[in-house]
Amino acid sequence: MQQSVAVRIAFIGGGNMARALIGGLKRHAVPAEHISVGEPDAQARAGLQRDFGIRVSADNQEMLDGAQLVVLAVKPQQAGHILQALRPALQASRPLLFSIAAGLRIADLRTACGPGIAIVRAMPNRPALLGAGVTGLFAAPGISAEQHRDAELIGQASGQAVWLRSEDELDVVTALSGAGPAYFFLLAEKLAHAAEGLGLTRDTALQLARATLHGAGMLANEGVGLVEERAAVTSKGGTTEAAVRVLEQGGFTQLVASALQAGVARSAELANSLSATTSPERK
Repeated sequence: MQQSVAVRIAFIGGGNMARALIGGLKRHAVPAEHISVGEPDAQARAGLQRDFGIRVSADNQEMLDGAQLVVLAVKPQQAGHILQALRPALQASRPLLFSIAAGLRIADLRTACGPGIAIVRAMPNRPALLGAGVTGLFAAPGISAEQHRDAELIGQASGQAVWLRSEDELDVVTALSGAGPAYFFLLAEKLAHAAEGLGLTRDTALQLARATLHGAGMLANEGVGLVEERAAVTSKGGTTEAAVRVLEQGGFTQLVASALQAGVARSAELANSLSATTSPERK
């Protein structure tokens, strides 16, 4: 992970994903005094200060003072109003805006922030809470090499980061890695349910399904390759081959493709609806 410990980072919002990123930044030697968080909830502020030793305040503008990088970590429906209130401060200091507000397009962010603000959109996923996440990144044209490095610092704070070629690819990332954990959990859940139906106790079936999901994930990250790992388990004429054949004959490949297509379409629909509601100037 490239380190940029000199950069001062302000988070707008201190929820679970912000906590995951802050924890990752601390693990990668970003000093606590370089991180600040604007968060309206007093209990959340107390937890952030206790757990990370960082500056916290209910005043977003106070936290922006001196920040070169601002992480927008609020609900997308709130983002337009918050950015509009911060617009004078953003225009004065011109930080890099790093948005993890799902569905908010760069055009919407620019409308709220005003011209000349460098923007990076990001789509992290839930495993970031354990430092095992993956984040898709897209930079608006015109960001500097230093800002690119700083954005990568945030993207890699809680796992891996992948730069995308276009903003539209974020809809695919949302459907793949953003929603992806749910697909694997669903498969494990159904496997456990089927095994229970075949005679295992519920607790045993769930334990086996969870451990298998965890172990398969570890193998997938060993670098051998997904196809190769699957082939290594699928002995010719064996039980795995018989089960996989049933999945393939049932249209498993097309079902997965259709599911991802539905996720991409819904991501784009949500982004279109947010365009009309998040930026006060468009109302």
